[in-house]
Amino acid sequence: MTTTLTINGEQKSFEAPSEMPLLWVLRDILGMTGTKFGCGIAQCGACTVHVDGKAVRSCVLPVGAVRDRAITTIEAVGQSPAGARVQRAWLDLEVVQCGYCQSGQIMSAAALLSATPNPDDADIDAAMAGNICRCGTYVRIREAIKQAASKRQS
Repeated sequence: MTTTLTINGEQKSFEAPSEMPLLWVLRDILGMTGTKFGCGIAQCGACTVHVDGKAVRSCVLPVGAVRDRAITTIEAVGQSPAGARVQRAWLDLEVVQCGYCQSGQIMSAAALLSATPNPDDADIDAAMAGNICRCGTYVRIREAIKQAASKRQS
């Protein structure tokens, strides 16, 4: 079945069954490999993208459920003010170690700051819950979110 989605502001048409997870469409059909496969059951956060500005797990989201919605991936998150601030803070504070989870972490943090410009620790905990970092960079992630929220740039 031919499906057309709006991804990162562009119309993309492709052939895929409507029940195929959005993650597989992004990675395997459209070649957008910034969004990562982690667990396949929406528990790790590596596959996080934005749908209409909200952070969602693309590994369990059927592509048929997002036909008329705006999808943003890590490839374009820096085009939003919150996404740009988050990416800058990630670099400033050298958050990344292995980097595998970081696209999902950044997507969750950018969605948080878009919805809650000045989050407290409880807001950060709630927004980032379920985003697993095997390298344990949680302290730097929290500091980067706080820096992006306060617009402090080093």
